[in-house]
Amino acid sequence: MSDLREAALIAVRDCMGARSGEDVLVIMDKGTRTVGMALFEAAVSLGCEAMVVEIIPRKMNGEEPPEPVGEMMKHVDIVLAPTSKSITHTVARGNACKAGARVATLPGITEDCMTRALVADYDEVAKRAEKYARILTDGKIVRITNADGTDISMSLEGRVGMADTGIYRDPGQSGNLPAGEAFIAPVEGTANGVFVADGAMAGPEFAGTKIRITVANGYATSIEGGEAARTIEKMISPLGMPARNIAELGIGVNDRAKITGQVLEDEKVMGTIHIALGDNSNFGGNVRVASHLDGIVVAPTVEVDGVVIMDSGKFTH
Repeated sequence: MSDLREAALIAVRDCMGARSGEDVLVIMDKGTRTVGMALFEAAVSLGCEAMVVEIIPRKMNGEEPPEPVGEMMKHVDIVLAPTSKSITHTVARGNACKAGARVATLPGITEDCMTRALVADYDEVAKRAEKYARILTDGKIVRITNADGTDISMSLEGRVGMADTGIYRDPGQSGNLPAGEAFIAPVEGTANGVFVADGAMAGPEFAGTKIRITVANGYATSIEGGEAARTIEKMISPLGMPARNIAELGIGVNDRAKITGQVLEDEKVMGTIHIALGDNSNFGGNVRVASHLDGIVVAPTVEVDGVVIMDSGKFTH
């Protein structure tokens, strides 16, 4: 438990820059109570006006929190959201940041993940995240391949890469904890090819299952891979074509993270990239839908405008 307390203190004090007297709201659900209370207690120990609210678990990533909670988020200095499903890509999170709150989301966080990946050297993580965000911003065409059959290209032209650094000390800043990725919304309608989510995508029980997703003109047209693929189809089919949109390309830069089947940590693993289906409306895209599913591609080769920046999972640029 002491390790969890220390990780929570790092999150609140070092990552969020919490100061005595600031209002801190912790949003949790029944699956994340232990982590939620550790964050609450860390905020109290720093002299913050800390509050905790427990919500009913959302059904899927990207689903809005209850409206009163969304209102509360706009009236505090810091929001920490360890929830079973992600509220990162929600209007409530966006509105809170517009109102000046610093927001860290911790979707699917476990005690194990918290005590391992949250104690990374965040100065180094931030440097890597910012470097590759700049490369994505400057890029026009990216191609990703790997040994399991991934071969997909997409346009980044006109889009801005973002750095999930783990340092959210200024009003309006937000990101995940544990952190560590550079990400961008590819231009809608431009992705074509195949990506194989061979790390994780459909949940912990399917970690390591190879899920093959065929993409045409920016949308996933087929998802293959047994029960894992059927689970994904069941999640996105009721939401129509927007949930099949190629929403995000991300590059993991956290050297302490490892693949566990929990996307919060999986997408940060150094030596992987991830491609997401669904919503991209809160980071530069034009598709809004109540779903955002990340597929982790292991040991990829990544070319930006013909320059190899990662070769079989090793940074080369």
